[in-house]
Amino acid sequence: MDSRLIEAELQVLHEISSILGKALDLQRALEMVLSVLSEKLAMKRATVTLLDKAGGRLQIRASHGLSAEERGRGVYQMGEGVTGEIGRSGQPFWSPDVSLEPKFLNKTQSRRLDKEKLAFVGVPVVLRGQVIGVLTVDRLFDADVSAEEDIRFLSIVAQIIGQFVHLNQEVEARERTLRRQNIQLKREVSATYNDFFIIGRSEAMKRVQQMISRVAPSMASVLLLGESGTGKTLVARIIHELSLRAEGPFIKVNCAALPGNLLESELFGHEKGSFTGAHAARAGRFEEADGGTVFLDEIAEMPLELQAKLLRFLQDKEFERLGSSRTIKVDARIVAATNRELPAMVDAGAFRADLYYRLNVFPIYIPPLRQRPQDIEILLSHFLDRNSANYGQSLSVEPAARRVLLDYPWPGNVREMQNIMERLAIMSENGRITMETLPLFLHSAASPPPQAPSPAPDSAASGRPKLWEMEKDQLLQALERNRWVQSRAAAELGITLRQMGHRVKKFGIDKLVKQRRSQLLGKS
Repeated sequence: MDSRLIEAELQVLHEISSILGKALDLQRALEMVLSVLSEKLAMKRATVTLLDKAGGRLQIRASHGLSAEERGRGVYQMGEGVTGEIGRSGQPFWSPDVSLEPKFLNKTQSRRLDKEKLAFVGVPVVLRGQVIGVLTVDRLFDADVSAEEDIRFLSIVAQIIGQFVHLNQEVEARERTLRRQNIQLKREVSATYNDFFIIGRSEAMKRVQQMISRVAPSMASVLLLGESGTGKTLVARIIHELSLRAEGPFIKVNCAALPGNLLESELFGHEKGSFTGAHAARAGRFEEADGGTVFLDEIAEMPLELQAKLLRFLQDKEFERLGSSRTIKVDARIVAATNRELPAMVDAGAFRADLYYRLNVFPIYIPPLRQRPQDIEILLSHFLDRNSANYGQSLSVEPAARRVLLDYPWPGNVREMQNIMERLAIMSENGRITMETLPLFLHSAASPPPQAPSPAPDSAASGRPKLWEMEKDQLLQALERNRWVQSRAAAELGITLRQMGHRVKKFGIDKLVKQRRSQLLGKS
């Protein structure tokens, strides 16, 4: 092979790699590649034809030396003409004179065959064993360049093009997914954000709304305080959505969900081999949140040794991955939340004082429902309307049942109300929520037994009211149906696991629950 040709081909491959390594626009990049082939190697009227999966046709995606009108004519069915045959067979094609080739259709009408003798070379563009396109060029007849050499070189170019097309498809797919997720997130946030403001009419919630509006556009860290179920996650997302970082990611991390060593890796990432099971390097959640917000839920559960690393990140916005000495700087805002009393934890040495003061730049206390009773009826109506729409029927609550719901203290706050109202929507007959529809624990909590009850015949021995016994029986039946697993029984009854634990102790059946559970495990 001519050394000058080898040198020219190597130079062309270098230029092609440079073009594709920097380009983002598929058509523009392919046209630049074809231009290099024309200028450096005299490969005229080059085209890249890609498979349209929806229509099953090959269509010119990029060309050099063709007008827009000529390019538009370049559409081939699989097996149609030379291009279609290359796509169907996956084999290269070479003709020393296209004017004598019966399969050559000249659909683009770009060639004038009467004055010049043209050779035609075409190779498949293959990705993962499947033909995704065809690369073709015209060559003025040149006896110094063999067909084998042209096919070999163009096959290399086609491989590079195939990888670039695949990368471009992945980028497009990811962008479509991100756009779809972004639209969906905005819809969800908009809906929940509006709900949040509509259903909070009390003075306490108005103060929360004012504080959100003030702090959201700032760069300050935020500490959300309040009981479980009050909506701290929703408030964190609203703060992000109203901030200048709204286009960035919103990353949620539950600090109580992972042990300390795994939590450190989750937040800060790790390098390959930094600990057992670290088979590859992994970016942490702070890196993923660059330009956005990290929501650290249950911050009080973070181990003390990890709190020091978080403090440094809050101060300097930098950290090192586990197993690495390379410092990484990212720009991520921290919103933290807890239902614990952090000052008491600081006094007890369970939480770092300097971290507490750093997080507590802008605290927002979200009051429980019992501190804003005027919101309870609005919330009940809100969830009633939402479930009416979700389940396609008009739901209503009879006056006596509504009174019970209004009197219930809602220890699980808004989350508990949301779950119970959905359960009632499912259990209601013809959309009517009656006293019989309500779980017994709602009756008991909303209407506590009198101090000196008249014992019913079946409860005279214990001196306890019949309702107390009925609630205990309901609890035992639910536990038995769920193989004495408290979390499953709680889900069936529409209460939280914490409430389930309280009732188990209240009725003095905690030992019984452990015994029955142990017996079942022993049998299995």
